[in-house]
Amino acid sequence: MKITVVKPGDLGPGEAETWRTLLRSGSPLVNPFLCPEFTMAVGRLRADVRVAVIEDGGRIAGFFPFERHRFGIGKPVGSGLTDAQGAILAPGVRLDVPWLLKSCGLSVWEFDHLVADQFPAYHSSRHPSPIIDLRGGLEGYLTEMQKNSGKTYKSTAYKERKLGREVGEVRHDYAVTDPEALRTLLGWKSGQYRRTGRSDRFARPWITRLVEDLLQVNTPGFAGVLDLVYAGDRPIAGHFGLRSDTVLAGWFPAYDISFARYSPGLIQHLAMVKAAAQRGILVIDLGRGEKEYKEKLKNGELEVAEGRLTRPTPSAGLHWLIRVPIRGARNTVLSHPQLLRPADKMLKMSGTLRGVLRGRESAARGGSRDIRS
Repeated sequence: MKITVVKPGDLGPGEAETWRTLLRSGSPLVNPFLCPEFTMAVGRLRADVRVAVIEDGGRIAGFFPFERHRFGIGKPVGSGLTDAQGAILAPGVRLDVPWLLKSCGLSVWEFDHLVADQFPAYHSSRHPSPIIDLRGGLEGYLTEMQKNSGKTYKSTAYKERKLGREVGEVRHDYAVTDPEALRTLLGWKSGQYRRTGRSDRFARPWITRLVEDLLQVNTPGFAGVLDLVYAGDRPIAGHFGLRSDTVLAGWFPAYDISFARYSPGLIQHLAMVKAAAQRGILVIDLGRGEKEYKEKLKNGELEVAEGRLTRPTPSAGLHWLIRVPIRGARNTVLSHPQLLRPADKMLKMSGTLRGVLRGRESAARGGSRDIRS
């Protein structure tokens, strides 16, 4: 075997097509985060993205996309944003991990959403990733949801009718390409991050640019998909995700909190399910994580793994000392509701406090300008 490490932009059309072919050889359900278009889009915005091209007998047998950080620490492309990670390999290909890492200039490759059948000896934990499985057809899913989450289904339909009466006719637009509509959604999402004490991803310009760039991509095998629900002419909820030809990956859902009493997020998700099914989507991957709306909507689960690929180097040892205990503590909290609820409450209180402080600082700056004037 031979490994050549290149920048994503150096891949030619033939190599990108080989990547797509290898993806489909492993499963008919192709997660868009594993498509070459996603790695190339991130690579245009980040200088640390690389792809290991793996050859066997003079033919390409796989691709390993990664980010290379200081001290030989590697991460998946778009680390912290992606719900599917891993190598893209021809059937039967097995990689020697220390050799792979050395060829890539890495001591460690850390993952948290790895395709669960890859590198099993290096998994530290496995986690469910809820999905909406539409392989039995849309009607089959809706029948199943009414059976398992009938109260949610009925209350969402009732609130949608009420929204139409009180605010304006409800409509759903799928595959919206308007950049202004995307900015509205990202504004809602930033507000949600701040309210809940989370780091605002869209405070990082490259992530905003990435989403804007992906909105403009629309090919049969990969696209950015924005959909919005309107009441009258006012947008109230939306979602931006990625799709292959068979899988829609949930990514950034958000809504206008002034309409929270109508459950706009659930209205939007059910409308999105119907539109996606009509366009041939077989699975909507809601992503790893405990969220109430995911529990209400899911009718199946995938599995993703967390862990590290390593080779014996001082950097790998230092990384273990710093990262592994933190991840272990985080997973302990996430897997125990009696710990997760108070932790989530503390984050929301922190977000509220930061919002109050920002408001006071803004008022103080405004007051100073008034005095000077």
